[in-house]
Amino acid sequence: MQLNWKLALALLAVLCLQLVQGSKPNWDAASGPEMGLQMAAHLAPSTPKDVQKTAAMAVISRVIGERSSQLFNVQVNKNMDLRSFQISMLDDGRILLMGWDGVSVCKALHHYLKYVLGKDVDWFKMRIELPTNLQLPNVTIESKSASPIIYHQNVCTWSYSFAWWGIEQWRRHLDWMALMGISLTIAPVQEAIWVEVYTDMGLRMEEIDEHLAGPAFQAWQRMGNIRGWAGPLTPGWRRYQLLLQQEIITAQHNLGMSVALPAFAGHVPRALKRLHPESTFMEVQRWNQFPDRYCCGLFVEPTDNLFKEIASRFLQNIITKYGSNHIFFCDPFNELEPPVAKPEYMRSTAAAIYESMRGIDPQAIWLLQGWMFVKNPFWTTDMAEAFLTAAPRGRILVLDLQSEQFPQYELTRSYFGQPFIWCMLHNFGGTLGMFGSAKLINSGIDEARRLPNSSLVGTGITPEGIGQNYVMYSFTLERGWSNTSLDLDSWFTNFSHTRYGVKDERLEQAWLLLKNSVYSFRGLQKMRGQYVVTRRPSFNQEPFTWYNASAVLDAWHLLLTSRAIIPLEDDRYEIYEHDLVDITRQFLQISADQLYVNLRSAYRKRQVARFEFLSVKLLKLFDDMELILASSRNFLLGNWLQQAKQAAPNTGEQRNFEFNARNQITAWGPDGQILDYACKQWSGLVSDYYRPRWRLFLEDVTVALHAGRPYNGTAFKLKVSQEIELPFSNKADVYPVTPVGNTWLISQDIFETWKSYSRDTLFLHNNRLLVPRKSGPK
Repeated sequence: MQLNWKLALALLAVLCLQLVQGSKPNWDAASGPEMGLQMAAHLAPSTPKDVQKTAAMAVISRVIGERSSQLFNVQVNKNMDLRSFQISMLDDGRILLMGWDGVSVCKALHHYLKYVLGKDVDWFKMRIELPTNLQLPNVTIESKSASPIIYHQNVCTWSYSFAWWGIEQWRRHLDWMALMGISLTIAPVQEAIWVEVYTDMGLRMEEIDEHLAGPAFQAWQRMGNIRGWAGPLTPGWRRYQLLLQQEIITAQHNLGMSVALPAFAGHVPRALKRLHPESTFMEVQRWNQFPDRYCCGLFVEPTDNLFKEIASRFLQNIITKYGSNHIFFCDPFNELEPPVAKPEYMRSTAAAIYESMRGIDPQAIWLLQGWMFVKNPFWTTDMAEAFLTAAPRGRILVLDLQSEQFPQYELTRSYFGQPFIWCMLHNFGGTLGMFGSAKLINSGIDEARRLPNSSLVGTGITPEGIGQNYVMYSFTLERGWSNTSLDLDSWFTNFSHTRYGVKDERLEQAWLLLKNSVYSFRGLQKMRGQYVVTRRPSFNQEPFTWYNASAVLDAWHLLLTSRAIIPLEDDRYEIYEHDLVDITRQFLQISADQLYVNLRSAYRKRQVARFEFLSVKLLKLFDDMELILASSRNFLLGNWLQQAKQAAPNTGEQRNFEFNARNQITAWGPDGQILDYACKQWSGLVSDYYRPRWRLFLEDVTVALHAGRPYNGTAFKLKVSQEIELPFSNKADVYPVTPVGNTWLISQDIFETWKSYSRDTLFLHNNRLLVPRKSGPK
């Protein structure tokens, strides 16, 4: 087969890469910590020190403003320990931030801001205002990360949170990543490259369009779960995404971050079989009941010559477009059962995938999500060992994706020697709801480090969606940097100081109450953020709460009474309002669970008057939730929809982009295949989606009670699907993108309305009813 000019250029780029690679590292005898240091150095980009210094200074300027150069000086020093920083004062009164790389310098800035100046950042607030007359305290601090690699992102985050982001939002997030000390991430955008590859191989554009999913569902098309749903992807969008990804990678490399690039996992368009009838294709297991039209592509047998050809074409193109840090990611069996249940097949499959990377880059490392091993009976010890040991030790780097709840490194004996990263997954679908396992995370990282023959090389965060429970991500990243457990009470207390810029006993106590309640989860229940308010109504729900709701009520009251100590003009007041909305929403969410239990009881006992009374209360709760959510820009459906439409390359594509945005957070599929998986407690969704569903349900049950007949749940499912759930994706209502109302006044009014009801109602705790305390909030 003759090489075309594109492939020739790609081969030239690969040859140049191989010339500068030097000798291949050997990790066979290295311990976990040694392997981690060697791997981190191996993966670090070869960005010049002056470029990293400039990039770090630019981050500082964006965070604290134009006075940054008057207050701080930075230095990148490769003679320091890897992933370390030093803070000291220069003779001219400026603070010197010195680090091993640009990321370490930014981590030093964050440490100084938070632990010396008492100021912190947040996903929703990346600018810190410093007083004009500020005298910088003179300190000398040295710190080294106990985790050679600190990782962030999940392949799903790019769809659930990043789908519509432009470079401005990405710039803020990259700044945040640098401040947190994150050194490894992924760059999954690949659709434009696949179009080039498939076109060169002879596929028609309409055949490619049938394969590529819409802009809100690309993560699952990339992993072979779906095909074509909510597409097509137009050339303008593909081109824009490629250019955006290149800009993101450049910014990350400039700071010294390592970036894993996509490799070929084996999933291809069905039409490819037309061109290669002699090759071995496997049918992919149906995923979440998606119909044939959207599920699924074909899986090319990795030992087939066609696999090697496609992998080579794709990876050469990827490296040409993005450069390389010698690390590539792909997941051949993400929530998909392998076609052959034999260890020798698993070994040959993994070996072929790894060899496809090594053939292009002899120093390649395969970054693999360990999610496929979680609670999957297919993966016996023999199967997992055959798969993981098919590549030399140190050539597969595993993300132990949900270490805080379902760690797999114990079951796999530290992944049979392959290095792994301890990760907190925490969130599914970008759902809302206060939740976390602070104690388990604090102890779990230590346990992984102390494991005999541990191959742990790093820590990280792998949420499917961000924009919620910031405290848990801040804590986990700091815990990963630290070589010892953190004092939880001290850490949460200080979090309240730096979050609001004041030291106040009420705010301290509020966060300690939350630490000991919503952030104290430990158990095996799958916490997916689907609560009564956001689930399709039925009498089959079992609300679960692992804490006493009175702790949330008390914390809410403490936040309300703290308003006066945070001036309205203070830059921290917006964060205070965000937290007030979130805790109000949380208490209403809990109250809905309580109301539901009583509604179900009233129905089963045929108590018509009680059922009607509770129905009115529940609908009032939805109205109050809509009010409080509408008062904060971070809880508006309008922003999500507007960003989707603005991301569309032209006005003609806006309708499909809005469909993608609406469908993902509601039906998630053509017929509600993953209904409400990515639910959001947002203003607009509450009023026009969740409340109407419950109103329809309550009306149907009330009619059934009055008629003396059983409620027909099957008929309701069909009715609510056709009248509310599926039509929502095709609507075009415009929602506010700016807040409405005074957050504190709305929250205070809701507090006065619901505190008495809650105190008089039984609390749910560990799936049983508790008698509430009689005392009021302190």
